[in-house]
Amino acid sequence: MFSKKNESKNSASTAGKPDLPPPPQAPKSMTKTPSGVPSIISSDLKIVGNLFCDGDMQIDGQIEGDIETNSLTVGETANVKGIIRADVVRISGKVSGEVQADKVILTKTAHVEGDVIHRDLAIENGAYLEGAVRRVDSSSLPGASKAKKAAASKE
Repeated sequence: MFSKKNESKNSASTAGKPDLPPPPQAPKSMTKTPSGVPSIISSDLKIVGNLFCDGDMQIDGQIEGDIETNSLTVGETANVKGIIRADVVRISGKVSGEVQADKVILTKTAHVEGDVIHRDLAIENGAYLEGAVRRVDSSSLPGASKAKKAAASKE
């Protein structure tokens, strides 16, 4: 079955056929190592649906859905309608919905209509906030990172 006759027969049948290139590998941008470059939703993009990101995200467009990420920047032109869960959130645009994060920064151009659940909160002069503000310890935040949750479950 595995004799040399079969080997020569197989090599003869592939002779004259071009060698196939090796299968493609996933680009480095799709690997799990953080690149330090945020995922960006530009100002001309509207997304209806939930967003999940293991790294950093910057939103300048419109989102209708919940967002869960490590670090989120909501730009001045952004309009987010949904729940935000992250470790760090910096808001300069408009958010309608609950914000759950370890650290929340509202810049002077921020317009937030919804509750803010946080461990650390900074509000610049001129920011608009309509909603309840509640401070909690970081372990009880739903937006705490997966790494922190995994470490807490091992203890």
